[in-house]
Amino acid sequence: MFLSRISLPRRSFLRGFGATLALPLLDAMTPAFAATKKAIPRLGFMYIPNGVNLAQWTPSGAGTDFAFSPTLSALEPFRDHVTVLSGLAHHCADRMNDGSGDHSRAAGAFLSGCHAKRTEGADLYLGITADQIAAKSLGKDNLLPSLELKLDDSDLDPLCDEGYTCAYMNTFSWSSATTPLPMENNPRLVFQRLFGEGQNAKDRLTQTKEDQSILDAVTGSMQRLESSLGPADRRRVDQYLTSIREVEVRLQRIEAHNAESTTLGPSGTRPLGIPDNFEDHIHLMFDLQVLAFQADITRITTLMIGREEGGRSYPQAGVPEGHHSISHHDNNPEKLAKLAKIDAYHVKQMGIFLGKLKQTQDGEATLLDNSMIVYGGGISNGNMHNHEHLPIVLAGGGAGQLKGGRHIVYKQDTPMSNLLRSVLDKAGVHTDTLGDATGMLAEL
Repeated sequence: MFLSRISLPRRSFLRGFGATLALPLLDAMTPAFAATKKAIPRLGFMYIPNGVNLAQWTPSGAGTDFAFSPTLSALEPFRDHVTVLSGLAHHCADRMNDGSGDHSRAAGAFLSGCHAKRTEGADLYLGITADQIAAKSLGKDNLLPSLELKLDDSDLDPLCDEGYTCAYMNTFSWSSATTPLPMENNPRLVFQRLFGEGQNAKDRLTQTKEDQSILDAVTGSMQRLESSLGPADRRRVDQYLTSIREVEVRLQRIEAHNAESTTLGPSGTRPLGIPDNFEDHIHLMFDLQVLAFQADITRITTLMIGREEGGRSYPQAGVPEGHHSISHHDNNPEKLAKLAKIDAYHVKQMGIFLGKLKQTQDGEATLLDNSMIVYGGGISNGNMHNHEHLPIVLAGGGAGQLKGGRHIVYKQDTPMSNLLRSVLDKAGVHTDTLGDATGMLAEL
């Protein structure tokens, strides 16, 4: 790699055997980057399943004069970067004479605004999702146009709605009406996809050794780079490489633990790279997204925090019962209280992600300033399987396009697809149609 003391191209890399590390935005890139000085927006979409305790979710007050609800209280430190949206609906997920299957339709509709075709066969049909519309435009020149992540293992939790193929619940990202995109739950494979080289995930994974760092492969390139940079850029590169190494160390500890574990995966082998602990797992996925955004490896990510009908329990939040069973609360106060605990716990994790974005410099701003994160689900009341009054939060500064610190209450049954179109538009991605959208949200 040729490194000039005058300027670097925006897409500069450290290369070595088995490794390709894209660099974060540096001052040395400014001359080459000057023509496109405008901040680069990043888009993140995070999905929560099974509905929420809406009474504990909804803030009191509206506009800028509102108070975060108990469930959303963890977002208070990010108030200026957070907008809570009430009243949005995905009626495209309603039955429409298809009978049961609200969980499948909810996940399918979340980013597509389309009604999932009822089928258990290969003739599945939905619609392209907002993240993939963005990937074809905003992400077309990135190493990865988009990054699709999940936490649950579909093989271990294979429940699906009767009459619907499992594909509708295993992902909420579709590149076309007939193409659901697989979501990766193994942080090691995600790490290798971001920074490794090889023809496929298996090839990249074989290059990883328990006692070796991917940074070892780029030592020469790194030394040449640092000799060409000013002090501020050297600090940025050091911070970036330190963050990569910290993720690596955590992965190595998990893999060492799993190698000694007697627990077998669904294929009869020990799991590799997937933490037993939920917080370890989700925080690794957060850090990998931050690194991908920071180095502009991708500008669009999706993360399925939980799979619809998922039975994960949350003893760390005081809920030893499964999430799906608790969501069928029959208005039982005890179950509703436990559901609220799960909701607040999920939101707390989102707050941790926002904190990581806020701590990461991105040019003259932070990644939080330059991101738009849509957080929510396709079901409001899990007991009733409703698809109106959806729990939705929009976070970030949108590269100057978003104003936070608000609770916006929309007219009942306003299509959530209008929000998706609006978010894309603010990211510079213009589309005339998206699912059942009737327009864009003027108030956003």
